[in-house]
Amino acid sequence: MNPFGFQFAAILLLLLNTVMVLETQAANVKPQRITCYKRYSKCYLKYITCPSECPQIRPKDPYAKECFLDCYSPKCEAVCRKRKPNCDGPGAACYDPRFIGGDGIVFYFHGKKDEHFSLISDVTVQINARFIGLRPAGRTRDFTWIQALGLMFGSHNFTLEATKAENWNQEVDHLKCTYDGMSFRVPIGHSSVWSSPDRNLELERTSATNSVRVTIQEIVEISANVVPVTEKEDAIHSYGIPKNDSFAHLEVQFRFFDLSPKVEGILGRTYQPSFKNSAKAGVDMAVVGGDNKYKTSSLLSADCNSCSVFTPGKMVAGRALPMDFGSLDCTGGNGIVCKK
Repeated sequence: MNPFGFQFAAILLLLLNTVMVLETQAANVKPQRITCYKRYSKCYLKYITCPSECPQIRPKDPYAKECFLDCYSPKCEAVCRKRKPNCDGPGAACYDPRFIGGDGIVFYFHGKKDEHFSLISDVTVQINARFIGLRPAGRTRDFTWIQALGLMFGSHNFTLEATKAENWNQEVDHLKCTYDGMSFRVPIGHSSVWSSPDRNLELERTSATNSVRVTIQEIVEISANVVPVTEKEDAIHSYGIPKNDSFAHLEVQFRFFDLSPKVEGILGRTYQPSFKNSAKAGVDMAVVGGDNKYKTSSLLSADCNSCSVFTPGKMVAGRALPMDFGSLDCTGGNGIVCKK
């Protein structure tokens, strides 16, 4: 056997040994148990063992799936789920920007650069987005991306934004957060956690940098990534990204609890029981309008033409008005969380 053959065999043996070690370590991890503390949940104080495929609730490996128990589901079972936003799942807002509504239909909403738009306007929560973008010569509209989110709930507000990055480096954190107008930082490191003083809002890092999960009790869970516009994307779409700006922006996926039937917003309207989406399923690059209806004056304003649903400080027994689930299919994966 020639020297290259020996080297190849040695590398292959090393890889096989590594795989065996990892499998042995995984097999030795004792599955944790998980429960729900929501009194109305079918899983209330029932301890469920996590699957062997994802034995840990908060795995140390940032690439591993986590054990998850949906307290709002009619089913009482622990499942595995990814810790990053799923840009192809209901409630997603990614790319430039592409949305997937509660009805499962894909649509695009371009808006305008350096302006703000309402994504969700409901009884107890308002979620706005700031768009960044550019318009190359000869185009009639802007290319846009979601740069920041602004949330208002009860008497509180929260912002999450991607900071500008001239040259993208995944090892550098580009997340900026505020709570009630005060800046704060979540400690760098996978699974680091920050909670508001009243514990109603929690941020957990889902990787060492640039990825978090935001949970507002009884209202919404948001998975968010900060990502750049890549050279490949720039070449495919002819964005015209400048050399001194990577256009860092957010990829997000929302999971809502107890939306009211009157919920509004670019994304919110798709969760209305009677909503008829003008973007037909299966149509490539289906663009919907609504700039005038959903434009707000700032990231933390609820003054758009279709934002009358939200009332600052409004709470209904500490939570949102329930939706009429009698007209909904709770098993169709439409992004609406049903519960009994």
